[in-house]
Amino acid sequence: MEINALAREALINADGIIEESFWPGKYAVELSSVAYGATWQFDTEALPNDLIKRGLAVRGEDGELELTIKDYPYAHDGLLVWDSIRQWASEYVNVYYKSDEAVAADPELRAFWDEVRNVGHGDKKDEPWWPVLDTRDSLVETLTTIMWVTSGHHSAVNFGQYHFAGYFPNRPTTIRKNMPVEEGGPGEEMEKFLKQPETTLLDMLPTQMQAIKVMTTLDILSSHSPDEEYMGEFAEPSWLAEPMVKAAFEKFGGRMKEIEGFIDECNNNLDLKNRCGAGIVPYELLKPFSKPGVTGRGIPSSISI
Repeated sequence: MEINALAREALINADGIIEESFWPGKYAVELSSVAYGATWQFDTEALPNDLIKRGLAVRGEDGELELTIKDYPYAHDGLLVWDSIRQWASEYVNVYYKSDEAVAADPELRAFWDEVRNVGHGDKKDEPWWPVLDTRDSLVETLTTIMWVTSGHHSAVNFGQYHFAGYFPNRPTTIRKNMPVEEGGPGEEMEKFLKQPETTLLDMLPTQMQAIKVMTTLDILSSHSPDEEYMGEFAEPSWLAEPMVKAAFEKFGGRMKEIEGFIDECNNNLDLKNRCGAGIVPYELLKPFSKPGVTGRGIPSSISI
């Protein structure tokens, strides 16, 4: 909640960093809102459903998920993390709910989900895709989706920002003038471009102040603090007080460490051309643990910068 409050004050506010430095200008955040309204739905926030929706995975006759692009690092590593979170959620839920009827009869759970749907997403409260929390399986799927979005998914799209766009010509947030074109004859702009392309490019790219502001912002967003808490690393005191939950969490932590090693193996497998080879950057965004700073890896327990 704290970083969201800070973002509303300086990042996504009117005349804030996004509006000042990104191409749509004062419409930047409004466009994001329109995209949310047109495309967001809770059930496809689950990684398997998201991959299926985008044509990147299919369900086999046996119900198993199969990637349509085998060497897709985000999907491959993400599903390892998803499955680990789902197992942790399942073991936790089964400690406290002994039957589907217990889930359906829990008034606090009903009140929580009613607030998420009717208050948190009141504009979409009548959509048909909302899950109904009336079984242990539906509760596990819902909890896994929430935990995935706030951990693995956020890490994959957030902590690589500085690596990808810190060198702003690689991913400029705005272009101040059009590229000259050959259509209709060379023209003055095209002649100037052919003689001194760097001058034209610098006139197009963000101003120095825009570039500095975006680089600084991306550095902050991509950085892990020294006291960052990673998935599977630190247990809540209440988890430690319940032996079965404590055991389930310890297994979860062990799986996350195994994923760390497995990702290293994949990044050294020359058969995986999208993550290993000459000039190929290893895919580490879903490695669960990290040192402090801008590392391009690490999955915190919640959305954290």
